Amino acid sequence: MRTDVPQEESPRADSPGSSPEAGRGSDRRAFARGLMLGTSGILVAVSGAMVAVGCFLGLYVRPTSDDWCAAWKSRDMGVFGITSDFYMTQNGRVANAFLSGVIYGDGLIGTKILPTVIAVTFTLGLVLLGSQFMRFLGARPRLLLLIAAALVLQALLYFAGTRSYQALLWAPATISHTIPSVIGVWALLLGIWTVRRPGGRARTAGFVATFLIAAALGTLSEPFTLVTGLLGAGAGLLAVPRFGLARTWRPFTWCLTWCFGLLSGLVLLYTSPGARWRRAQNPSKETLLSPEGLRATTHDWLLMWDSVTGQWAYLGAAAVGILIGLAVGLRSSSSASAPASASASASGQPEGLRVVPRMTRIALWLLPVAVVVLGSFAVAAGLRSGYGPTGWSYARTWTNYLVPMVLALCLYGALLGRWAGRLLAGRTTTTRYVPVAVVAAGALVLASMAALVPSVQKLTTTTVTRSVAWDAQNARIQKEARRGATDVGYRPLHIGHLAEPFYTKNYQRDWVSACVSKWYGIDRIHRR
Repeated sequence: MRTDVPQEESPRADSPGSSPEAGRGSDRRAFARGLMLGTSGILVAVSGAMVAVGCFLGLYVRPTSDDWCAAWKSRDMGVFGITSDFYMTQNGRVANAFLSGVIYGDGLIGTKILPTVIAVTFTLGLVLLGSQFMRFLGARPRLLLLIAAALVLQALLYFAGTRSYQALLWAPATISHTIPSVIGVWALLLGIWTVRRPGGRARTAGFVATFLIAAALGTLSEPFTLVTGLLGAGAGLLAVPRFGLARTWRPFTWCLTWCFGLLSGLVLLYTSPGARWRRAQNPSKETLLSPEGLRATTHDWLLMWDSVTGQWAYLGAAAVGILIGLAVGLRSSSSASAPASASASASGQPEGLRVVPRMTRIALWLLPVAVVVLGSFAVAAGLRSGYGPTGWSYARTWTNYLVPMVLALCLYGALLGRWAGRLLAGRTTTTRYVPVAVVAAGALVLASMAALVPSVQKLTTTTVTRSVAWDAQNARIQKEARRGATDVGYRPLHIGHLAEPFYTKNYQRDWVSACVSKWYGIDRIHRR
């Protein structure tokens, strides 16, 4: 019997894994991963500081425009009273009214903490959604990088537009146009969880919750309903099993449930007495589908996009997506030990899509573009129908399609970064360029954040300055009201392109002044 033990083979000099060039490639990949970690930390600090400033400014938010009406109605009518009032006499947005009643129910405290609640819940939802996306691409989620991406996208949404105050700090706008996107992200996570359940009560509960959430959103924001309805319809069509993207009917059923819920809520809103009254106040003079209506809506749509594309900082969303893709590519290629595997990994398709028909894959990758383009046109049409020729300038409503826009930019950036990362890291001769790609993408994100600094500075100055002036005026008015005054002086304190008392010379039509008087419990206010 042989007693000798087989010895390990000594690595051959020409073995790919033992060559000096391969060793240097491994060291470069390790350096690139460390550089990615450091870049992620810097981006978290920079973008997190910007978002934190926005949250901190919530403490300096004071009533203006619609705040006055929501505040006194919530105080005097209660949550269900203001909900009934919106349904019967205002606009039919019952979910919108319910949230307003909750936020304004304890005076102005809710409006001060709302920006922080939005930022925290949005960040957590985007991180969880990003984790699902990285797993879809075949990589383990990188928490620090996903947090950086979530904060960068939020900084762009809050500060890159022309209405920063309305996008984050003004409660009526955030309730109608920012919170729906936060709920939408969490609803998508619910959908992913629901379709993966093996069956039983949990899956049934997921579908029921999906319908209820969608119906509530249908009575919360018409623009968001249109945009997310397009996304749900497009995704549902692609989820039909015969197209090869889904193996079961569960994803299609979830999308159908979502769209049906949105439609139910929208019908409830549209047929309400409040919505009928609102349409009567601004009768449309043109039909959308007429040539004149289509030309006018297209003109408004182009004006909106001229403003959006004029802000190059949105490219930061694509750049942070490239960082995510590079991280996926580096992670995936680190296990590739042969050129053949590297070549196979550079195909650019996630594992789950390699068996999907080519036309279905193309439709899937183009779906975000279609949603953003058609959704923004639907928003332009709704604004023109509700507000006339100047409706396109109500930029707070743009958030409903800007959220899918920045997410789409991040998605395409991630796909590009994944392809580049796997291509570069899979070849020892080009590994040296991976750190260059990481630095370039990180620098572009930092440049986009730097472009937002003037907007943040202006927002900080105007918000704090107004709060000081408002507090002094509020103390004076309350003092006069306690003394029995029924007509007090008010000096308009404008902020964020929003209406203040005396926005019109006809006092009978000055709804802001009427709501201010209701809030202070007096009969009338006059210009001071």
